[in-house]
Amino acid sequence: MKRKTAKKILAETFREIAGIKPIDKITVKDITEACGYSSATFYRQFQDKYDLIAWAYTEDLENIMDRIEYDKFSWLQALTEAARYYYEHRDYLGNLLIHTSGYDSFVRNMTEINYTSLKERILSTEGIKKLDKLTDMLLRIYIHGSVRFTCEWILGRYDIGLEELVEAYNLSLPYPLRKYLCPE
Repeated sequence: MKRKTAKKILAETFREIAGIKPIDKITVKDITEACGYSSATFYRQFQDKYDLIAWAYTEDLENIMDRIEYDKFSWLQALTEAARYYYEHRDYLGNLLIHTSGYDSFVRNMTEINYTSLKERILSTEGIKKLDKLTDMLLRIYIHGSVRFTCEWILGRYDIGLEELVEAYNLSLPYPLRKYLCPE
């Protein structure tokens, strides 16, 4: 049986608290008291709650991307898993977007995490060390657009279901990136 790490327990506890309290009102003390850890344990794992948020999001995204490699998920299955993740965590992510001191900084961080994840996927699939300039630009455009759109969807600005969200993600992927992410 695999034991949960302190990081995972702290992140789960944070999410539970975020289900009932605005994120900007959650303190490290709230998190540590709820899970029975000391603040020293928290600070050995994270710099602050925003570092915890970034780590947890990165972990979640990497788990989805790993399924492409290990479970032989197709690109469409990965998009479906990502959309399902956003849907299932919509309240939590909405809380992050509304109740953090920097909406734009959260979006930038989410963009960078998604960009890095897909870039690493392409590099490892192709066995290369660096993306060419055009591929890098197209990847950045796709990520910037999809992250902004996802945030607007999370906040309720688009009333669409999971299938429509997946279709939007898939159809907006630039054609030159398909050879890397959607091989036939």
